Amino acid sequence: MTEVGSSGSPTPGRLEGKRAAMVVCWFLGLGSLVSWNSMLTIGDYYYALFPHYHPSRVLTLVYQPFAVGTVATLAYNEARIDTRMRNLAGYTLFFLSTLALLLLDLGTSGKGGLGNYIGICILVAAFGVADAHVQGGMVGDLSLMCPEFIQSFLAGHAASGALTSTLRLMTKAAFENSNNGLRKGVILFLAISTFFEFLCILLYAFIFPKLPIVKHYRAKAASEGSKTVLADLAAAGIQTEANETVDDDKYPERLSTKQLLFQNFDYALDLYLICVLTLSIFPGFLYENTGHHKLGSWYAVVLIAMYNAWDLVSRYIPLMECLKLKSRKGLMLATLSRFFLIPCFYFTAKYGDQGWMIFLTSFLGLTTGYLTVCVLTAAPKGHKGPEQNALGNLLVVFLLGGVCSGVALNWLWLIGNGKF
Repeated sequence: MTEVGSSGSPTPGRLEGKRAAMVVCWFLGLGSLVSWNSMLTIGDYYYALFPHYHPSRVLTLVYQPFAVGTVATLAYNEARIDTRMRNLAGYTLFFLSTLALLLLDLGTSGKGGLGNYIGICILVAAFGVADAHVQGGMVGDLSLMCPEFIQSFLAGHAASGALTSTLRLMTKAAFENSNNGLRKGVILFLAISTFFEFLCILLYAFIFPKLPIVKHYRAKAASEGSKTVLADLAAAGIQTEANETVDDDKYPERLSTKQLLFQNFDYALDLYLICVLTLSIFPGFLYENTGHHKLGSWYAVVLIAMYNAWDLVSRYIPLMECLKLKSRKGLMLATLSRFFLIPCFYFTAKYGDQGWMIFLTSFLGLTTGYLTVCVLTAAPKGHKGPEQNALGNLLVVFLLGGVCSGVALNWLWLIGNGKF
């Protein structure tokens, strides 16, 4: 086994594999949301099965409390949690839940009913628990490394939405005129999502930890006192000094979670507000409050696809340094200014045509992806390895908290229109 000293000094060999690591991070990001985005994208199918149960809103509301509660618990104990086991548990749960969702539909022959709806809700709750394991675990882990890895992971997030939307459009078009065509498309769709989840398990377990640049950053984090990376180093064939133990007295005390929150509260608030605004509109408002248009049953699917496409594009914009927003005040101002979108969506749904709604939805996706990447790549700078991991977990708590709050606020559109 390779011995790593406390200095963690880099060598050219250790820094190889950056592009491969970025590709793997992209797929891991895709896998962390492809199951949930599958649920959102096949919303038209669930509206056909459960027309009176508001599936896009209810399923999102079921998902988020489990995600937020689990990620808060994990973030509180992040310094003592094995990151490798946490992430593998998350991806495995995603795989099993997506497979179960597929088998549930096959076993019930695509029938509606309260019993089937409750079964779907239970699997969605499992998605929330899996998301909490993966999001905090991966963001915290990648915060120890270079910003391009987080950017690639977040781009994979958006790619999962774009991929699921593209597949949904293709399957909807391919099976639209066939007998039971909507269900056939959904089955194919869920099978592809299950495959991607299994692929992520293999990538994270056997490929990612053995990349030289990943081993370098994790060894460096271990040399700064991080205990969360030891299992990943062992999987890569690297043993830390003193029989793979870390002597706490050897390292200067890291900032506490409270101190990290105080120093980075604006970043945490940015993420919270970004998600509150986005999830108060997406996807429930787009499915239920945009009225009837010439596109018919395609309208909501097209809106979801446009959001996901621009969300993906926007996550690559910060790679160009001249276009990356780095100012903390600038990030806060941009985040707050997005709340003007609420009256824009309201009046467009009431009086505007479908072209304006597509434009607004695209802009919502563009600003969501861009600002999320800018915040999560800027926040870890200036902190040591253990602090970066803790901060990454802390920021994910606020991110998912914002998602949960946005989902709850999404119901106000129904109340305001007298549909609840």
